[in-house]
Amino acid sequence: MVSCGVASRRSGFPRGENALTQALAARRAAGGAIIDLTESNPTRVGLEDPAAALAAAMWDARSLVYAPDPVGLPAARAAVAADLARRGHPVDPDRIVLTASTSDAYGLLFKLLCDPGDDLLVPRPSYPLFDYLATLEGVHVAHYPLLYAAGWQLDVDAVRAAIGPRTRALVVVSPNNPTGSRISEDERRALVGLARDHELALIADEVFADYDLPGGRPGPDLLAAHDDVLTFSLGGLSKGAGLPQLKLGWIICAGPAAARAEAQARLALIADSYLAVATPVQHAAPALLALAPALRDAIRARTQGNRAWLARACAGTACTLLAADGGWSAVLRVPVDGPAGTTEERLALELVQDGVLVHPGYFFDFASEAFLVVSLLPAPGDFQAGTARVLARCAPPS
Repeated sequence: MVSCGVASRRSGFPRGENALTQALAARRAAGGAIIDLTESNPTRVGLEDPAAALAAAMWDARSLVYAPDPVGLPAARAAVAADLARRGHPVDPDRIVLTASTSDAYGLLFKLLCDPGDDLLVPRPSYPLFDYLATLEGVHVAHYPLLYAAGWQLDVDAVRAAIGPRTRALVVVSPNNPTGSRISEDERRALVGLARDHELALIADEVFADYDLPGGRPGPDLLAAHDDVLTFSLGGLSKGAGLPQLKLGWIICAGPAAARAEAQARLALIADSYLAVATPVQHAAPALLALAPALRDAIRARTQGNRAWLARACAGTACTLLAADGGWSAVLRVPVDGPAGTTEERLALELVQDGVLVHPGYFFDFASEAFLVVSLLPAPGDFQAGTARVLARCAPPS
């Protein structure tokens, strides 16, 4: 990439459009319809419309006065703690730090835990945002693999082998996006042991924790329910209430008392430098979190129903729906019939011509061919029509 002469190397991400983006743009420019099976925005898939309740919740005269708290207004943190308690996870509000989003939470934690040039361990496959967020903080990303054999498993030996002298934190996503896999209690204990032995922090992204899928295994309790090692659990309104437009997330801090107190003091200072969380959403938090159970139920019904339909549709084809424990995505393993590294992209490009948008597995760093990832959020009619085209294209009856 050509340098502008003044910009940092860490902001020099490739910006060219990939072949799938180009094909999608061409399809739309030609007036062709697209069923978007990558849609993960809960405000655009025809779920329950809470507009009136949201409008009422967001208007509060107190929001006209700016009186920030670096870690979040006490009433808002208490509302988050109450919501977690209703789900069986009692948390002291004093352990909660409010953020503008999960991405904001990652940024704060990377600043807290890492110096420039330090390393983070993140899972693979997983959402590709980590590389961007870490690079913007001057931090390197190393990966540890999730393995699939009738279900996803954490390769603890591979995690151990990936730990280097500058590793500072280990990121766990449970349920993972897009695999939908939860870590088991045995895996949690193993990770805690590695973190203790190597003086690492655990960052547990649990934003999809409310969304179980039929047949999935239950995960351990909220990772921040344990004080074994320094641990930070992430959540927020975006997934926890299906309200991404309101931009409120949180970090729950756990760990041995002295280490946790020092980490929280530093985190408060970092957060005070940004004060990123808007006042209106904090005052609205109790009312918004009161709406959350109904919104979660609507999302859960949608994702479970779509996955059940997809499981039935895959029967008798050469396409396999991989097992998952939770989340909003489904992973399809499709037959490999092309050169390594091209099959998924070819299928995705052909599907655009069929009027369907999916994600090829390499978008999420799957280690091998061939996988397609679809969202479980679209309206059932669109989801069924779109996935039927996917199966017809890539997995004819065997």
